Amino acid sequence: MEAKEKVLQAMQHNNQPMRPGEIAEAAGLDKKEVEKAIKALKDSELIFSPKKCFYQVK
Repeated sequence: MEAKEKVLQAMQHNNQPMRPGEIAEAAGLDKKEVEKAIKALKDSELIFSPKKCFYQVK
């Protein structure tokens, strides 16, 4: 499974805004990998940021 898929899955499971560190812990990934995945998911408009440094699935 790709990092983007793991990040998206972890965010869908939690169903509330999460910080990158929380996502990394939930997905079992390195924080740097999560940050790259978040940028890609945000660019493809699958996630959004409801407030600074928090991310949520659309």
